[in-house]
Amino acid sequence: MAPPRRTKSSGPPPPAKTLVLDNGAYTIKAGVVQADAETPAPSIIPNCLARDRDKHTYIGSQLSSCNDFSEIVFRRPVEKGYLVNWEAEKEIWEQEFFDPKAKLHCNPSETSLILTEAPNALPALQTNCDQVVFEEFGFARYLRVTAPTLNAYTDIQSFFKSPARDPNSTAALPAEILMLIDSGYSHTTITPLLLGRPIQSAIRRLDVGGKLLTNYLTRLLSLRQYDMRNDTYLVNEIKEATCYISQDFKADMEKTWKGPKGDRRPVYETGDGIAKDYVLPDYHGRTKGYVRDHDPNAATKLKELVKGKALGASEDVLTLRNERFTVPELLFSPTDIGLRQSGIAQQVMDSLSALPMGLWPGFLANIVVVGGNSNIEGFVFRLQMEIRSLAPAECIVRVARPADPIVNTWQGGANLAKEEATLANLSVTKQEYEEYGAGWVAKKFGSR
Repeated sequence: MAPPRRTKSSGPPPPAKTLVLDNGAYTIKAGVVQADAETPAPSIIPNCLARDRDKHTYIGSQLSSCNDFSEIVFRRPVEKGYLVNWEAEKEIWEQEFFDPKAKLHCNPSETSLILTEAPNALPALQTNCDQVVFEEFGFARYLRVTAPTLNAYTDIQSFFKSPARDPNSTAALPAEILMLIDSGYSHTTITPLLLGRPIQSAIRRLDVGGKLLTNYLTRLLSLRQYDMRNDTYLVNEIKEATCYISQDFKADMEKTWKGPKGDRRPVYETGDGIAKDYVLPDYHGRTKGYVRDHDPNAATKLKELVKGKALGASEDVLTLRNERFTVPELLFSPTDIGLRQSGIAQQVMDSLSALPMGLWPGFLANIVVVGGNSNIEGFVFRLQMEIRSLAPAECIVRVARPADPIVNTWQGGANLAKEEATLANLSVTKQEYEEYGAGWVAKKFGSR
């Protein structure tokens, strides 16, 4: 007699908990979600191993206990957006999720995993990731999904100040049509999503992210003021505190132009409000720097070095003028540093050119930006203005940013984790992995 046919319903019950990981290059956004409980706020964990100048090592969230970030060295598992160093990543995961004392401690054999990846990841890296998840950690169920896709499982229309979806309505996630721009640490991607599925042929990537902007600012400051090449963590804080997207680049450049030698322009000192001072931390009495308006008459240690005489300065100060807007300008004009790519607005139009024109109005009216770079002042307004100038006149262009663009992807994953039927259909169980193998798993994830 033939054995009874095995179906999904005859297998073990689905795990009660789901670990949602938005595994970014700079930070991991993580949280444990249960279908019958309120969604918790995600934890934001540095995705790195770090060592300070006293040879102390920090893993993940331990970095918050570091008091001296001067000359700190980082080792990051994610390079250029792709997870390439599982040895370092496993150390971080074991510290944050599998240590009995960890805040997000979970038992993999009783937990589902939703893990994000960058669009168009290499198949070899994807297969390696699947093997680690099932064979080394032993998760009960697993979904590997591109990060932009999860944003379709959030209430998109609420970002545009439209009436929010009625929670009692039968309208189902994911969003029907969405153009998702994710500008993060490693790169910026433009992903059109139709019914929650990315259109692979229309995905575009710009190799400008937070890391490149920080490195460029480091170079400018090292050439013009202090050598900051060993203090990229501090430069990143300076970038986040002072940079903005210019709405009139030529006018701002004019305000910050020094003028010819021997004929300094009066407006240069303050730059009509553009010039700012960043007071550096000394890591003794002050562990955090801060921004203030530029004071041309203030005594600083840099002036003492330049003039060669004591001025009674007690602070190390960096004065930022055109650095404030020329650095993030690379997102819109990468050719400024010789990068042979077009800016974000043109990349959006290039993405649309790979799609039928009938879909253009829907995508242009539903553009959402996420990622750390979208927090830069003026980013959304400038992007909408540039896309508007390139798009057909009859199309409405709307660009919106969620309230917290850094955790919005994770929030979409948390919403998906509560949809048990959808999650079960998309994910793969450990039993299926052992029965059908890694090739079948790759095919299933690749078909979405």
